[in-house]
Parts: sequence; structure tokens; C-alpha cells
Amino acid sequence: MQLKVDTFIAPPCLDDITLLFQDEHLLLIDKPSGLLSLSGKNPLNKDSVHFRLVQDFPTATLVHRLDFGTSGIMIVALNKMVNAQIGKQFQAGTITKTYTAFLHGLIEQDSGTIALPIAKDPPNFPLQKICFESGKNALTHYRVIERNTSPATTRVLFMPVSGRTHQLRIHSREFGHSILGCDLYASAEIYQLAPRLMLHATTIEFDHPVTGERICGRSVCPF
Repeated sequence: MQLKVDTFIAPPCLDDITLLFQDEHLLLIDKPSGLLSLSGKNPLNKDSVHFRLVQDFPTATLVHRLDFGTSGIMIVALNKMVNAQIGKQFQAGTITKTYTAFLHGLIEQDSGTIALPIAKDPPNFPLQKICFESGKNALTHYRVIERNTSPATTRVLFMPVSGRTHQLRIHSREFGHSILGCDLYASAEIYQLAPRLMLHATTIEFDHPVTGERICGRSVCPF
């Protein structure tokens, strides 16, 4: 079986990274949509969050990532100890995140939960798939913020409990309400309804690995 190779070449991203918080241990940054978190193997995909940050912060490492099309808040460690400590918080599930998204169609319930296991789908790289045999548990809570009738869309706040690759994108599709502008899991029609992936990492809460203070970071949603 021949695996598909990722031939994606990122178009230039002209938007800047915004620095939301800084101390000697870590940064909170606002990533623009259309920027890779890490540089790709292809030299044409050199530009990324990490590539830009190390110009001014040579020791910067990413504790987690956001998809190319997703905008919003990210934690950046400035040393190995901080990276490891925040990584342990992610593994323990003590870091909480919310995302704002525009979904296709009208969601009737004001809130709910999507619980579907997610697995890699090697023949269709980089896609993921729902698989009850080999998938890892994935849980997403949602709350409706606003409903629009023309076109029929719903603005929601996602509260993912797990952090699987493409979790919100594939859960939205399986839920019957794909994210507008999603090039991987939405139909061509839904993809074309927005100029970008309408998914934004809005808040993140974690314990500062040195001070122990509970940090509550927020990024204003641009849509």
C-alpha cells in the first residue's frame, strides 16, 4: 500500500505574530491563520511560528501546535524545564482550552458533547478518521453562542477535553456541522463559504511552571 505524501506548499503569511504575555520563562502568543506552527521538511515551508520566534528568542520551543489555518493563543517555552513541565500538564489534562468556530447549519441544542475516537488514516495523510477499533478517545464539549439564518451558520465555543490531531475539525464534520473554510473535512461548498478556516484558539489556562500561578490567557477572536 502506497502512502500519500504531503505536497502542501504554504502561501506567504503577511500577518505578524502578536506577543500577549512575556516573562523570562515563557511567552503567550497570538498565531495568525495561514502560518505553520513548525517549519516543514520542504524548504519552501520554512516560515513558521517557531522560525520567526527564534530570531528574537533563540531558546524558544513550542509546547503545543495549532493547525496551519487555525489562529489564536499558544504557549511558547523559553527553556527545556518549562517545556517539560507544561507538557506534563497537557498529559495530565490540567490545561483547559476554548476555541471559537463558525459551523455550517443550525445547531438545535444550546450545548452538548461529541465523543468519537480518532485514529490516523495513513493512506489519506494528513487526514484523521473516526475509528472505534484503533482510535484514541476524543471528547469535545460545545456551547452555542449565536445562530445565523442567511446563510445558516452557528457560532460555537468548543471546550475540548482531549487534544487529538484535527479533533475539532473531524468532530464537527461527524456532528453534521463542518467548520466553515475547512479544506480537509468539509465539502467544497462549505470550504468556499469563508476566506479562511473559521477556528480560533480563544483561551488557555495553565499553572505557571515556576510561580505556580494559574495563568488565564485570552486572544480576541478576529471573526
